[in-house]
Amino acid sequence: MLRLFKYLKSSIISILIIIALLVCQANLDLTLPDYTSKIINVGIQQNGIEDSVIKVITESSFNDLSIFLNDDEIDTFKDNYTLLFSGDVANTKKYPILNSENVYVYNGKNREQVNSVLEHAFALSYISNMVNSNPSSFNIILPEGLTFIDMLKFMDSASRMEVIAKIDDTIKDMPDTILASTAIEQIKTEYEKVGLDLGKMQTDYVLMSGAKMVGIALLIMAVAIAIIFFGSRLAAKLAKTLRSKIFAKVAKFSKNEMKKYGTSSLITRTTNDIQQIQQVVVMLMRVVFYAPIIAIGGILKTTRADHSMLWIIIIAVLALFLLVGVLFTIVMPKFKIFQSLVDRLNLVSREILEGIPVIRAFSNEHHEEERFDTANKNLTKVNLFVSRTMSLMMPLMMLLMNVVCVAIVWFGAKGVDVGSIQVGDIMAYIQYTMQIIMAFLMISMISIMLPRASISAKRVMEIIDADVSIKDPIKEKNAIDDKKGTVEFKNVCFRYPDANEDVITDVNFTAKNGETIAFIGSTGSGKSTLINLIPRFYDVTEGAILVDGVDVRDMKLDTLRKKIGYVPQQGILFSGTIESNIKYGSNNITNEEMIKAADISQSSEFIDNKEDKYASSIAQGGTNVSGGQRQRLSIARAIAINPEIYIFDDSFSALDFKTDAKLRSELKKVTKNSIVFIVAQRISTIMHADKIVVLDEGKVAGIGTHKELIENCKVYKEIALSQLSKEEISNG
Repeated sequence: MLRLFKYLKSSIISILIIIALLVCQANLDLTLPDYTSKIINVGIQQNGIEDSVIKVITESSFNDLSIFLNDDEIDTFKDNYTLLFSGDVANTKKYPILNSENVYVYNGKNREQVNSVLEHAFALSYISNMVNSNPSSFNIILPEGLTFIDMLKFMDSASRMEVIAKIDDTIKDMPDTILASTAIEQIKTEYEKVGLDLGKMQTDYVLMSGAKMVGIALLIMAVAIAIIFFGSRLAAKLAKTLRSKIFAKVAKFSKNEMKKYGTSSLITRTTNDIQQIQQVVVMLMRVVFYAPIIAIGGILKTTRADHSMLWIIIIAVLALFLLVGVLFTIVMPKFKIFQSLVDRLNLVSREILEGIPVIRAFSNEHHEEERFDTANKNLTKVNLFVSRTMSLMMPLMMLLMNVVCVAIVWFGAKGVDVGSIQVGDIMAYIQYTMQIIMAFLMISMISIMLPRASISAKRVMEIIDADVSIKDPIKEKNAIDDKKGTVEFKNVCFRYPDANEDVITDVNFTAKNGETIAFIGSTGSGKSTLINLIPRFYDVTEGAILVDGVDVRDMKLDTLRKKIGYVPQQGILFSGTIESNIKYGSNNITNEEMIKAADISQSSEFIDNKEDKYASSIAQGGTNVSGGQRQRLSIARAIAINPEIYIFDDSFSALDFKTDAKLRSELKKVTKNSIVFIVAQRISTIMHADKIVVLDEGKVAGIGTHKELIENCKVYKEIALSQLSKEEISNG
């Protein structure tokens, strides 16, 4: 799978953009639980009061509070607060108490420092109120008519600090949350004294926090859409590159490689396998970078809130990996056979669809239905097993998440009871924990998708990295001047890969410009195999084939094949028009050359009868024209490029004798400066050839003209007598 990423080098900018967006999204996601916590802790429980930095305090209240502050702390307070005097008309509406008393208003210079100073002071003030209500519990005796603060005011500095130190010892063991809450209660009392509406403060805070959360959620959505956009484009580009690579490699395959991999398998690899890779790449871009960020960020946030429940997350993550590991072990073997079953289904489907006429002719529909049904059931069975096994993951994950939530609430409630944690922190803790578990779940899901994608990647790379047996030479040799216009077979032998014996043995002959060389022999004698060696559909096992005096293996394939006009046994046409099929061999073919090729191949007679003439459409494979018309158009396609070498591989078999004779007569006029190779089953097609090569079980049984072979070659004579009368043989 990793080998595929070398094709992503051109998309490095997109990858960097995706990473940046994922970091941004993770930070935004980790921000939301903080707001949830604040809405509960600050908005609901504290009436929107965030910390101990009081917005406004009366001068008299500050004077009482200043008893618990040293000189530096008092200076810090006064540096950060502005004193408004009573009667200040501009601020009377905001602070009604200004009608009768001076107030200090926070000017927002150094919040952290002020919070630290006032939180401690408010806590001491809170304890002093407790002393007022029950002095004996603190071993303090209050003079009648005096409060604890009044008593402190009358004390000298040393005595006051000694008493305050005792109270300070009392609050040292108090949790931070208790200290903060006591300060908040003091601030609430002061706000009510000043005349501020605590209900409005609470509502404003909750609405503002909610609005921020909505804004963050919308921003997360926008970032997620951008990530999907760039990720999908990147994956689609990779898929396009892989399909192009596979197609380019398959285009270079010889018939050996095509037999080795099979057409149906190549189609599956180009479609289904690449689709699997594309899906996983999108998930990788979405998860691989995002999950670690959100997991690490979530762990840091939870430990900052309360590390006492970290063990719950650890157990949850371990349980998750155990669950995924078990499912992975069960499902993994099935992934390995899934793709091969897809190949099998494609193969069976393709065979049945292509062979429908034969299937119907032999009334064998039931058998083929059973064959398809077997392949379909095998694939469905594996697919269902995988789907059912993987479907267990979601309910098990929900169970795990719910158990984790219950555990957090259970143990968190104890923390709330002792004041070590707040309710909002528990809610945030649950959200962070869910984010951590979901991050690990996403990684686990990717780990399950990866094996199947990895198998697909191996299948794709197997084609891309496949060693092509038919290759261009490192250095191309030029044609030999005195050998131009010749094709020479020198001791040619050929054996199919993994075969035990040669199918072509020791073939020797030379063809020159203007000559027609025909090949005839019984079925399986090696005629088609022999001429397929010329354009290098296969390479000879021994010996050599020389074109213009150069071994074809020392010529570039493009150079060699541009010299050849090839017509296969089955006329193969492509979807398009008659014009596009005839001009298929070159972009430089003119309309006049196209019409001339159609005339020679005897195609004009049926083309002219069509309403759209050469613009008439041709269906895929040429299924909307007859077999004879396909052959004639295939022949026209070869003639149109005016090649140096013509190869007709039994290309006249679907033609009637009259059309065959006309075509060969016209063909002879345009091939007088070319070499023509004809494979035929009918003696009448080749009896006028300059040289006839008779093959018998891959060996040359005779070479010569029709008359020479009738006299000297027993195999040829037997073929001739089986097709022609003695009179026709003599006249030939």
